[in-house]
Amino acid sequence: MLAGGEVFRKIARSSCVPIIAVRMAASNLIIGQSGGCTAVINCTLAGVIEEAARQPAVGRVLGMRHGIEGLLSGELVDLGRETPETVAALRTTPSAALGSCRFKPNDHQLTQVLAILREHNVRYFLYVGGNDSADTSARLAALADHAGQDLVVVGLPKTIDNDLPEMDHCPGYGSAARFLAIATREAGLDTEAMRHVDPVKLIEVMGRDAGWLAAACALATRDEADAPQLVYVPEIGLEPDLFLADVQRVYERLGYVVAVVPERIARPGGQPLGSGEPTFVDAFGHAYFESPVVYLAREVQRAFGLRARFDKPGTLQRMSIPLASSTDQEEAYVLGQAGVRQAVKGATGQMVTLLREPGPGYACRTGLAPLGAVANGVRTLPRDFLDAAGTFISPAFRSYALPLVGAPLPEYARLAQHPA
Repeated sequence: MLAGGEVFRKIARSSCVPIIAVRMAASNLIIGQSGGCTAVINCTLAGVIEEAARQPAVGRVLGMRHGIEGLLSGELVDLGRETPETVAALRTTPSAALGSCRFKPNDHQLTQVLAILREHNVRYFLYVGGNDSADTSARLAALADHAGQDLVVVGLPKTIDNDLPEMDHCPGYGSAARFLAIATREAGLDTEAMRHVDPVKLIEVMGRDAGWLAAACALATRDEADAPQLVYVPEIGLEPDLFLADVQRVYERLGYVVAVVPERIARPGGQPLGSGEPTFVDAFGHAYFESPVVYLAREVQRAFGLRARFDKPGTLQRMSIPLASSTDQEEAYVLGQAGVRQAVKGATGQMVTLLREPGPGYACRTGLAPLGAVANGVRTLPRDFLDAAGTFISPAFRSYALPLVGAPLPEYARLAQHPA
């Protein structure tokens, strides 16, 4: 790998006069990770590092520790000095190896970023993240263009929420969906066995404004006996009285109930369940509220006198390597490679996307979308991905999501329980 400023000369050995080819000084590439971590975000990082090493236009490959926040404080690392074995192992390492952040820089800080990048001869800026990271990248690209700085800014998507516009799906979602489908099905087996003690179980999943993760919890079901029996999504909301009626209906039929509820869900009028007051607001203005399953468990106890337990996988749902989707891992890696190639071509202000090819089988390719079209947008779960009642998934969602979770989901035995 050539450092910035070096000149490469190749002398052709022959009986003729030597030919000297001169390559202009290579420019450096920098990459950072931002937002919530996933099981496959490091696959993208590995794809970037390995592809950059093959590109003559790229000099050094630098990493921002903790995203753009670390860049501002000078926390840079030389990724070109990592061993090939370490880079390869990133593909089976969860979380963000460079460290992540939830940091919204102001215009003055972005001007500082441009100065730091000039100082380090960086021409290629790659940022892995979701909606908010796309916003930061779009603003940086616009500022560089206004300042006349030769900077290529390329976004690389990741979010388990699967809610980025302009693409079929997001790296990270397939693995989180696989984890939740298996975990929910297995939690349901526990509830089924313990119905005389704990007949109601609520499972709270991530997904701030869209129901992609909640819907994924039902992918391992075969019939109504399999958990979950009820799935609620932010797009429709949840009215407590109707929820209680749903629980009663399923309980009377099966003797147990497993329901999936997003971490943030409101009544149809928009009032968040629970206290209604946010417990935290992040730098991008996203509000976080009291757990809805705590509130709903109390309502079940009050209405029916039934004990309702709740499970909250939290960050576990986005970190599992043993349950990671092989499809997700491979696509995240290829996306990193594509990001480097697009940067070298000069595709600034763009985000690399994953697009599903039409046809009966599953195939995916990379594409491009303007960062501004992705920034701060939300791609919600289509209504036809739910059943008529809006409390369970439809066949259309199964067709969409099952290719993303990799290998076939496990099946479990249920005894016929013939009378003795």
